Amino acid sequence: MKNLLLIIMLNILILPSAFARDTIETYSLDDALSQQKAKQVLGGQVAFYFGEQPHGPVLTTFGEFKSNKKTNAFNKSDKQACEWVFLSAMISLQERAIKEGGNAVINIKSVYKNNLTSSNESFQCGAGTFIAGVALVGTVVKIAQ
Repeated sequence: MKNLLLIIMLNILILPSAFARDTIETYSLDDALSQQKAKQVLGGQVAFYFGEQPHGPVLTTFGEFKSNKKTNAFNKSDKQACEWVFLSAMISLQERAIKEGGNAVINIKSVYKNNLTSSNESFQCGAGTFIAGVALVGTVVKIAQ
């Protein structure tokens, strides 16, 4: 009975503040994309262009698409969790590009909590005690290669 009472007290007093953390940080695209796992799963079937990075001429535009992913951040550094969930968001954009018939996603931007951020070098991630999230938006296209 004492253990149950202790657990209830901990939930009431401590856990709400643990869930409240929501740190928004900026992380390097190069660091995230240079990891072996990223190279394996993203391959080279779809090209990715962030912010205003130059790309070949657009032949067909299929539309703008958003990817909003979350992951378990428990017992991981914010950087580890954010790079992992970033990869998940990138896989989602890649799958959409393939589904639509595109070979590239251009103008990729972070859109965390509806705040749009464009960068050629970084992405934004929100990390809490238990969850990390990345939201990206980009335009699926077919470009001349």
